[in-house]
Amino acid sequence: MRTINHAQSGIPEVFQLNKTGNGTPQNNETGEIYAALERGVYAALETYSNVHRGSGHNSLVTTHLFELAREIIIEYLGLNKRKYIVVFCSPMGSALLREQLGPDNFYSLSSADIGLPLGVRALAVKRKALPKGIPFHTGGGTTRLISPGWVIWAGAPGRFEAGTPAIINIIAFAKALQLLRQSGQVSFVDQTAKNIEADQILCHDELQEYTGHKLLEKLRQTHIGRNVLVPTLEGTRPYINLDNAASTPTFMPVWNAVRQTWRQPLQTQQAIINKVRIICAKFLGAPPDDFEVIFTSNTTEAINLVAESLGREPAGETEPVVLNTLLEHSSNDLPWRMVPRHSLIRLSIDDDGFIDLKELDSILKACNKEGLHGKKRIKLVAVCGASNVLGTCNDLEEIGRIVHRYGARLLVDAAQLVAHRKVEMGKCVIDYLAFSAHKVYAPFGCGVLVVRKGLLNFNSAELEQIQSSGEENAGGIAGLGKALLLIQRIGMDVIREEEQSLTRRVLPGLAQIPGLRIYGIKDPDSPGFNKKVGVIVFTLKGIMPDRLARELAGRGGIGVRYGCHCAHLLVKHLLRVGHGLEHFQHLLLTLFPKINLPGILRVSLGIENSEADVDTLIQVLGKIAGTPGPPIGKLPGSGNNEAPVQNKGNVKKQTGDFVRKAALRVYS
Repeated sequence: MRTINHAQSGIPEVFQLNKTGNGTPQNNETGEIYAALERGVYAALETYSNVHRGSGHNSLVTTHLFELAREIIIEYLGLNKRKYIVVFCSPMGSALLREQLGPDNFYSLSSADIGLPLGVRALAVKRKALPKGIPFHTGGGTTRLISPGWVIWAGAPGRFEAGTPAIINIIAFAKALQLLRQSGQVSFVDQTAKNIEADQILCHDELQEYTGHKLLEKLRQTHIGRNVLVPTLEGTRPYINLDNAASTPTFMPVWNAVRQTWRQPLQTQQAIINKVRIICAKFLGAPPDDFEVIFTSNTTEAINLVAESLGREPAGETEPVVLNTLLEHSSNDLPWRMVPRHSLIRLSIDDDGFIDLKELDSILKACNKEGLHGKKRIKLVAVCGASNVLGTCNDLEEIGRIVHRYGARLLVDAAQLVAHRKVEMGKCVIDYLAFSAHKVYAPFGCGVLVVRKGLLNFNSAELEQIQSSGEENAGGIAGLGKALLLIQRIGMDVIREEEQSLTRRVLPGLAQIPGLRIYGIKDPDSPGFNKKVGVIVFTLKGIMPDRLARELAGRGGIGVRYGCHCAHLLVKHLLRVGHGLEHFQHLLLTLFPKINLPGILRVSLGIENSEADVDTLIQVLGKIAGTPGPPIGKLPGSGNNEAPVQNKGNVKKQTGDFVRKAALRVYS
C-alpha cells in the first residue's frame, strides 16, 4: 500500500483559494453560500443517473454536469484544457496516481481543504504525463473491451476513475468552487450551524411513524425528481427511470441526512461515521466481534483493496488460485488478474444464469483436497451476490459452506444484491463483502468493504490511511446509513414482493413483442424466478441496442442502459460471440478507439417504480416493434393524454435544451 499524504496539495500558491482578511468567513455569508450549494446539488439530484452509456434524459444531464465539473476545475486553476486533463479520485486513489506522476506534472484540489466532507480529489494532470500500462485500480470504467486473456484499456480520464465516481459529490465540489470564487470566501465551515446529534440525523425523519408498505408508499412521494417532465415524441412526459442497476435515485430523508452532516463539526461527523458502521454491520448480519466495516469510494476500490491484500500473502510452495464465475462485473474479475503469482479460473453458468454448485464443489475438491492440479490451491472464491446483467442471485449460504469445506475464503460482490435481498454474512460464512451506496438510494460516493477481522494484510498505519480516505466522505456515509435504515424499516420482504410483482408483470408483456429476445429467466413461473432481482436484458431484432435505447427515451421518456454493462465476458457469452468475432472486435477498437460496440439492452427496477412505469415500457417497445397497441398517453399515470405527436428533430432539439437548462440550474 502506497502512503497517502494529505498535506501535499500540489497547488502553487497563486492557484490556492483566495483568502480575505484573517481567512475566517463571515457567518451570514457562509449560510448563504451553503444554501446556494444545497440548491445546486438538489437540482443535480432531480435529474440524477449514472454517467455514460445511459440513454435517458437523466443520464444525458448527469454526464453533462460531470464533464462540466472537469472544465470548472481547469478554469478555476487557470490552466489550458488542451494541455491538462482532470481526473477525479478518492483521497487514496489520488495518492496512488500522484506517485506515478511526479510533482511538476499536476495540480490538486481537495474538498477537505474547503471544509466539505465529500472525499473528492481533483487532479489536473498534464496530458503527456499520464502513466501508461495497467492502472493502479482496475474494474468498471477502466476498460474498452475484455476477453479472458487480454484487455483494451480505456483512455484518460476513465482509465484512472475505476468504478462509479462520486458523481454528485464531484458536482457539489465544482459548484462549491464556483461559489467560493464568487464570494471571496475560503471555506464552507459554518460556525453558525446548529449542532445536531448523530442519532437525530440518522434515525429521525418526517416519516418516522410509518413502516412496511405504508412507509414505501410515503417514501416514493419524496423521490427527488419524481415530477420532472421530459420532452418526447408525444409531448412532455414524466421521466421513467428503469436504470436502477447502474445507479439509484434518492429520497428527501436521505438528502436531508447528507446536507445536515455537511454542516456538522468534525466530532459530530465522526460520531455519524461510527453509528453508520454499526448500522451496516447489523444490516448485513456481520457481528461486530467478527467483522470490521471499512468505508471506501465504491465497490471497485473495495475489491481492489482485497486483491492487494491477497497479493501480499505468502504463497509457500503452492500456486495460489482465485476462482470466480462468468457472471462477474469487471470489478470482480480484473483485480484478480492483477494479483502477483495468482492465476484465475471461472465457473460456467447455465442458460438461466446460475452457477453449478456441483462444479464448484468438484473444482475445489480436485484442487484443495485431492491435489489433482499439482501445486494449484484455490485460496479465494469471488462471486457476485446478484448478476448486474441477468439479475440471478447466487445461493450464498450453500456457496459459503462448500468454499469453507475446502479451506478457501469467500468474497461477495454485493453491489446488485444489498438493495434487493437480505444478506447474512455470518450465516453464509462470507469473509469479504463489498457494495456501493449509489446502488442503495444514496448516490453520494460511498462504498463499503466488510471483512472478517484479521484478513487484511496491511499494517496499522496503512489501515489508518485506508480508513481516513473513505471517512473523509462523512456526508456520503450519512446518506448510506439513512438509506439502510429506511430499507430496514420498509422490510426486505416488502421490497422483494414489490420488485417481483413488477417483474412478473413486465416479463410476459415483453415476451409478446415480435422479435424481442429476453436473456436469462423469461418465465415468472419457472423455479429460478424467486432467485432473480428486477434486472432484465434483451435485444430487438433489426434494431441495435443503442438505437433502441434512444427510441425508448425519445418515445416514452424512459431511461435504460445499453452496452456490455462492464460484464463483457458474460454479454459475449449470451450473444454467442466466438473467438473470431472477438478478435475482430479487438482489431476494430484498436483502429477506431471511439467506436461503441452494441452489447445488449437492460432495464432494471427500483423501489420508486410503479406498474404504470412497466406498462409504458411494454407499450413503447410494442410501438417500436410495430405492434399495434393503445396510445401511450392513455396509460394510467403517464402524463399529458392530449399531447401532440412531434417529429424527431424537434424532440432532439428540445432534449438538448432540457440538458442545458438542467445544467444552468446547477451551475448558474
